[in-house]
Amino acid sequence: MILKFLKPLFIIFISFILLIIVCITWINITTREFVFNEISKLPYNKVGLIPGCNKYVADGVINEYYVERINAGVELFNSGKIEYILVSGDNAHVSYDEPRLMKASLVEAGIPKERIYSDYAGFRTLDTTVRAKEVFKLENLTFISQSFQNQRGVFIGKNIDIDIVAYNADGPDEKLTIKTEVREIFAKIKMLIDLYIIYKEPKFLGDEIIIGS
Repeated sequence: MILKFLKPLFIIFISFILLIIVCITWINITTREFVFNEISKLPYNKVGLIPGCNKYVADGVINEYYVERINAGVELFNSGKIEYILVSGDNAHVSYDEPRLMKASLVEAGIPKERIYSDYAGFRTLDTTVRAKEVFKLENLTFISQSFQNQRGVFIGKNIDIDIVAYNADGPDEKLTIKTEVREIFAKIKMLIDLYIIYKEPKFLGDEIIIGS
């Protein structure tokens, strides 16, 4: 009797795992030619977009993902691969303002403040990418993050007709990367649900902002 009920559950479980594998493989194949590790091979775009993350992980410890995204943005700017940087993140309250912190870090690293624009409603990768097109009117874009998020940024961008590429910033040690990659699997599945099932829209849009005008 128990086996009779376990068998369909096992089939459902295996089917779910296979579906996840198919989805992740689809995203990887779709985005891989647009995600770059070498700066020399990266195409030029006027604007590079750095999506937000918390500057600190706990007790004042600097988040390595944050540091490497800032470093990558500075590297692309100084190499002439981008002319402007759009920082996009959560501005939940006065004490948590990702765009403000990212802009301050970029200015500290030598980027002129007039070359930095801020998006204060980049709550998720979907919001960040869609707003880049709809609010900041970007048809061409370089997404700057770690490889896992770059895949999502490129996938979303291609789905809304942005000519988008991405540059892989370095990440922290292997232990943290594995933990993040597991979480990223669910983020990618949610992205597909948002794009193809519930047609999720950004939480906010807003007035048009032209970068470099």
